[in-house]
Amino acid sequence: MPRGPTPGAHGVPWLTEVIPDRLCFAILYSRPKSASNEHYFSIDNELEYENFYADFGPLNLAMVYRYCCKINKKLKVIYLGRTPEEAFGILIFGDTSYIPFRDAAYGSCSFYITLLDCFHAVKKAMQYGFFNFNTFNLDEYEHYEKAENGDLNWIIPDQFLAFCGPHSRSRLESGYHQHSPETYIPYFKSHSVTTVIRLNKRMYDAKRFTDAGFDHHDLFFADGSTPTDAIVKEFLDICENAEGAIAVHCKAGLGRTGTLIACYIMKHYRMTAAETIAWVRICRPGSVIGPQQQFLVMKQASLWLEGDYFRQKLRGQENGPHRAAFSKLLSGVDDISINGVENEDKQEPEPFSDDDEVTGVTQGDRLRALKSRRQSKTHTIPLTVILQSSVQSCKTSEPNLSGSAGITKRTTRSASKKSSFKSLVPQRERRKRSALQQMPLVALCPSISRTKTVLR
Repeated sequence: MPRGPTPGAHGVPWLTEVIPDRLCFAILYSRPKSASNEHYFSIDNELEYENFYADFGPLNLAMVYRYCCKINKKLKVIYLGRTPEEAFGILIFGDTSYIPFRDAAYGSCSFYITLLDCFHAVKKAMQYGFFNFNTFNLDEYEHYEKAENGDLNWIIPDQFLAFCGPHSRSRLESGYHQHSPETYIPYFKSHSVTTVIRLNKRMYDAKRFTDAGFDHHDLFFADGSTPTDAIVKEFLDICENAEGAIAVHCKAGLGRTGTLIACYIMKHYRMTAAETIAWVRICRPGSVIGPQQQFLVMKQASLWLEGDYFRQKLRGQENGPHRAAFSKLLSGVDDISINGVENEDKQEPEPFSDDDEVTGVTQGDRLRALKSRRQSKTHTIPLTVILQSSVQSCKTSEPNLSGSAGITKRTTRSASKKSSFKSLVPQRERRKRSALQQMPLVALCPSISRTKTVLR
């Protein structure tokens, strides 16, 4: 059982052991000094979540990897392999609780994911081969997630890539990076992408991908909305029959993109909606927004049932043009149990025309502009300027996604604030995170609001 000394011991109000006499986790109001037999450290100013609005986590995959490497280097031990419940139980002591994570939407929130959801997501991601500490490429992740380098993330390696929607040509619009289809083609070909799925309005001619040998599909639905059952079915059919990896985009590559990829994960890996949302956000922060969260919860039972039937059917197939792809899919889910769940009838909304998205600023525009703004290396540009200049042209060099030259350390957003930006969105600030640390390596979690209930 983890121990919890009384407030004041070692100057530690709340402390619990992760590894007896080796590693502890603590919540502190101030930073103590290390002693000869105790080493304290905190990652508050080292690993920081870059929020869109009121969202404050979870930390992305690169930061999770960096943190584990840091702990591993200090302890010189292998990752512990605890269950999600065991890991979460270590962090629960006294009346301590942890603020759940919310989406990247502007305004109030009605759906949350917890630390335990994130732990389950990481465990299943490692179980199904989505993530491997020994093969994860930190430099590549941090390079390509930047707006200027393509704004793309692998949700399932070699299978699903989420990226920002391409434009008719590459250019820089008042600090906002736009990339043409040709910018992505070399990277896609070198990573065995065979299929591109577009979920937003037509910002480029699909022939630019098809002429390069890619399959291209359009599945339009409104920015910030949820897909119809017909769109979900068609998306799943396309992905289940694709010969290689699938690249999916909408405007920002967050809401609609994350939602449909999540549907595939829930169907074929039987992860819960909360676990799936947690994993997609760890891979690509800001994904799955507003009503899309409740939509995935509602679809969970029917997607699980569809997945059970799909696996039963495939196990009975001996031959077929897509046998190799099916075998790869089944290899990761052989231990998934089959439970009968009834499929609920759902009223289909009216079909969406991409003409509805042509005029006005949508959620995807705002999120894309916020991401570009925070990653700017030079100066801060008001969001209103970025959005209003989307129809203006500006000279820029063609970015190169295929090479790794020029990979640099992740940059942070400017601390300066503009009044015009405040008028459009709330003041944005860094939400700082704490994680496990130690004693003789003692873990610090400095209190952010002078209460014992905060790990913010």
